[in-house]
Amino acid sequence: MAFNTPAQVAEAVVNMGKSKASLPIATMIIMGIFAGAYIGFGAELCTMVLTGTAAKAGLGVAKLLGGAVFSVGLMLVVIGGAELFTGNNLMIVGMVSNKITVKEVAINWFFVYVANFIGSLLLVYIMYKSNLWKAGANANAATALGIAAGKVNLAFGEAFFRAIGCNWLVCLAVWLAVAAKDVGGKILGIFFPIMAFVASGFEHCVANMYFVPYGIVLKGDPAVADIVTALGTKADALTWSGFFVNNLIPVTLGNIVGGAIFVGFAYFLVFAKHCKDVEC
Repeated sequence: MAFNTPAQVAEAVVNMGKSKASLPIATMIIMGIFAGAYIGFGAELCTMVLTGTAAKAGLGVAKLLGGAVFSVGLMLVVIGGAELFTGNNLMIVGMVSNKITVKEVAINWFFVYVANFIGSLLLVYIMYKSNLWKAGANANAATALGIAAGKVNLAFGEAFFRAIGCNWLVCLAVWLAVAAKDVGGKILGIFFPIMAFVASGFEHCVANMYFVPYGIVLKGDPAVADIVTALGTKADALTWSGFFVNNLIPVTLGNIVGGAIFVGFAYFLVFAKHCKDVEC
């Protein structure tokens, strides 16, 4: 068989959760920083590809292309090795299988989440200093600012439910990657769900740790004052408080529901319940 069955994947996810729970905190932080930067690379590439594409190829094609290139972020995380908060929502399978504790899951999620944010901000700084946002006579900056402003102007419910759809697909991408027995299979397993979530317009908290802070930093640069003015009132919420309240909080909560409940707990009920009674 060229792939692991869902039941075999469930056992592998339980064991993966046990391994993640046993990581030293320093390792969680370092690998979490890597993951934040890796997802940031996907977000940065997505922004570059979206610049000017919709006007020439149409919105649907632009979103498809943006989603296709964004998938490199999770490939780097899963195959390269890193700790991503949204993917680690699958640790819920090990928790409800009584193989790891609530405290262990909470510790991992906390330190990985914070580290993901640090890694994202590190890439924001690098990209701002690179001046690549000036590409196309600041067209790239306009795209980045438009993405960020759109995210901080979502209603709480919009952000929350888009986040459920997002991490439902992200955790399925991880699940499919675990199912694959070779690197090529893992790449394909990651590509399609990630492309689907980005093209659909769903919300990912770690990706937004790059998208929105990048927009906030750019907003403060006098070189893009005309772009900020053109955004009108949408730019008003492009602040750190606007980011946390309007986007990061509801998106994080929605991601947890989508990944931990709709994938992790649901697949535990179907495939991993026996892990409570045997060594998985």
